[in-house]
Amino acid sequence: MKDIKAIKGRYYIQRLIEEGEHECQDFKFAIGDARKIARSIAAFANHKGGRLLVGVKDNGVVAGVRSEEDIFVVEQAAEMCCVPPQSIEVTAYKTDPGQVVYKVEIAPATMRPVRVKEQGGVLRAYVRVRDENIALDPLVERAWRARSEGSNMLLQLDEGCRRLLSLIVESKTGLTPEELAVPLHLGLRATEDALLRLYAMGVTDFVFDPSRRKFLTVVAE
Repeated sequence: MKDIKAIKGRYYIQRLIEEGEHECQDFKFAIGDARKIARSIAAFANHKGGRLLVGVKDNGVVAGVRSEEDIFVVEQAAEMCCVPPQSIEVTAYKTDPGQVVYKVEIAPATMRPVRVKEQGGVLRAYVRVRDENIALDPLVERAWRARSEGSNMLLQLDEGCRRLLSLIVESKTGLTPEELAVPLHLGLRATEDALLRLYAMGVTDFVFDPSRRKFLTVVAE
């Protein structure tokens, strides 16, 4: 762990706190579980980047970093619990006398998905949605990985893909693979394979619907 010298930043940190927790910002006070921190790091990296304010409670109250070891846990989360390891940028700010808040910047991943080593060696990906870290749907993870790895998947808009796309366009708000498979009388696996092709071609995308707690396929913007 490198020594980080704190700089003045009371009003700067207060302005950030006033934004609240959102898709690019998370407050962290109790730093004890590297895996939990890794989920936030991976979620931000899988989205468009973000920052952690370490030493700030969930309600926005500045409590300060409890121990310098806290930042070691954050660094361990980024380097040891994220696959692939993620680079972070840490800046320490003095707030009230005797209090320090760490701002941890996470850049967007160059290759998605970034996954977390969970208990038992399970790898799981997360993405940031509003102020939550959401576990990535396996189908979305497959789609991201294929795109990142430059998969040579056959990109062919066959009849099944055309029918799927028509339903997606008509739905306006998006549909799950199960909702697409039923009216087209397709098996779930065949539907998912077609959705992967549509995503690889850039004509559809996946979005998380907070009200349904599901990832839906929509027409790409």
